[in-house]
Amino acid sequence: MIKEFKEFAFKGNVMDMAVGIIIGGAFGTVVKSLVDNVLMPPLGKLIAGVDFTKLKWVLEPGVAEVKDGDAIVTAAKPEVAIAYGQFITDSIAFLLLAFAVFLVVKKLMVAMQKKEEEEAAPAEPPAEEKLLTEIRDLLKEKA
Repeated sequence: MIKEFKEFAFKGNVMDMAVGIIIGGAFGTVVKSLVDNVLMPPLGKLIAGVDFTKLKWVLEPGVAEVKDGDAIVTAAKPEVAIAYGQFITDSIAFLLLAFAVFLVVKKLMVAMQKKEEEEAAPAEPPAEEKLLTEIRDLLKEKA
């Protein structure tokens, strides 16, 4: 069982997949940073100085804790809100990441298709081989 696991774990495909997952996670972080720190601030500035991450629809405002000395009179209550600005930011990050993955996959598919076409095209036999084949066929016809 251990031998089978080693064969599985150290096959090329599994290792390639692991490297791809690690690189993909790092790439996702870079895209998220690009969206949050490079794209959204100028976009927010163009739209009257809006910070997209702070856009929200408050359903119920939060209440701060009220104390009388050491005794708590009213417990704190967190704000209930729909953070649609963060959703917009995350959606843009997702679209950029999906587009980048699409481009990579498309390039890989084109490269794989070219490789298959090269492998599929049979090489032209040498002139001597053609001549010998013709002679063989003629001898078969006479016999």
